Amino acid sequence: MSFTKSPSFEGNQLDTSPEAFGTLRSSSDALSDMKELRWRFEQDGYLYLPGLLDRSQVVEARLEMLRKLDAAGCLDRDYPLEDGVAHADFENAFMVELTKDNAPLLELLYDGAMIAFYEQFLGGEVRHFDYTWCRSKPPGETTATPPHYDIVFMGRGTQRLYTSWTPLGDIPIEMGGLMVLENSHRHEEVKAGYGTLDVDAYCTNYPDAAEIESGEKLWQHPNGGAYNKDAIAARAELGNRWLTTDYAMGDLLVFSMYTMHASLDNHSNQIRLSTDTRYQLASEPVDERWIGDNPIAHGVDGKRGMIC
Repeated sequence: MSFTKSPSFEGNQLDTSPEAFGTLRSSSDALSDMKELRWRFEQDGYLYLPGLLDRSQVVEARLEMLRKLDAAGCLDRDYPLEDGVAHADFENAFMVELTKDNAPLLELLYDGAMIAFYEQFLGGEVRHFDYTWCRSKPPGETTATPPHYDIVFMGRGTQRLYTSWTPLGDIPIEMGGLMVLENSHRHEEVKAGYGTLDVDAYCTNYPDAAEIESGEKLWQHPNGGAYNKDAIAARAELGNRWLTTDYAMGDLLVFSMYTMHASLDNHSNQIRLSTDTRYQLASEPVDERWIGDNPIAHGVDGKRGMIC
């Protein structure tokens, strides 16, 4: 694996030796073999599916997002719109409004090839969360996503819930795409400890309880729901390799609720666009925070108080 700029997390270079850093296993050879895909998912905790989605559909969704960013003054107009080059003052890394009134994006994520894949993979009728997570990562060394399990943010329904990470642009490693920690879904001690956390649960007898209840403070968890704020330290502690790749529009990465993942620094001048969406069997219980026309998400209505 070669890079024009060494992968880093918050300005610190990752160990890219073969023992510490590697490439995601591609399952492009097994797209029509659900039995094989299920086996690989159990083995790896993820499926990397290059070209599963229609690239032209991704391009349309991306362009609509870029039009919204341009209207908000987030793009450098010295470059073509489709390049998505960030304005020097752009700092936002999480813009859910890019998903609103974006018909091409919603069709990409909640219809067609995406839903057809999950119906076959899960073997039944599928439902998705109504909330769409949207990432718009600017260049720099301050917006990398720290290592975490998704279960701690959405574990009130079925645990047989699946994340789709969809790149909304070609994302070489230098742009800071998503990486997964190899075999992290097999760390039983982590799953039995950190993996039981509900970030919206809080201790009513703690000094900051009133701040949680008023919405002044989002969570009591010191790492904001992350396992560790540092991807380099997390790998040193848990072992195995960080795995990533050069993503292209049309690629899809699917992973479990217990697959540790993070992102890298963006060393380009472009805004890195991607979405996180969730899917499950319609027959299984769903986390109430993420459904409906206006999901309560991590707001005050989603908090659960307890005596600790």
